[in-house]
Amino acid sequence: MVLKGASLAALVNPAAILIIFVGTAASLFIGFSMEELKLFPKLMKIVFTEQKTISKMELIDMFTDWVAITRREGLLAMESKVEEIPDPFLRNGMRMIIDGNDQEFVHDVLMEDIHTMQERHRTGAQIFTQAGTYAPTLGVLGAVVGLIAALSNLSEIEALGHLISAAFVATLLGIFSGYVLWAPHRE
Repeated sequence: MVLKGASLAALVNPAAILIIFVGTAASLFIGFSMEELKLFPKLMKIVFTEQKTISKMELIDMFTDWVAITRREGLLAMESKVEEIPDPFLRNGMRMIIDGNDQEFVHDVLMEDIHTMQERHRTGAQIFTQAGTYAPTLGVLGAVVGLIAALSNLSEIEALGHLISAAFVATLLGIFSGYVLWAPHRE
């Protein structure tokens, strides 16, 4: 924008901001339950913070240690090591194994945990996907509303350029927020 001679101040357009951001929020309130939307701040934190995951090499080392301990001292020796397991999923699985649960039972419980997590993540992702869908459409709506206002003031030629520019700010904010903030696609 600056290289084209436009001021960044042109982006400060209360009407466009209202249409895009409040409109997107309103659309989400219509499309999702309050219970689902209450997760939004937590989802934003997840998006903007690095998640601590165990690397594949750390997992291999951990499993190798567990096998060595189990062979040397027996399965019950792992009981003292359970609290050291950093991942709650692995810790839960190991507790069930140590407690003597059947392999099939442990598998079923852990698969149910995975399924529940996938559903929870799918809902969270859907919120962002919908926001990414609504925002560009609302940007076009904002441009149309702005152009209607601009064309209704044709008698004020000097103001016409600013009004048309303001109309397109809504499109810019809608596309930017939709594709960059809410639903960036990774390949």
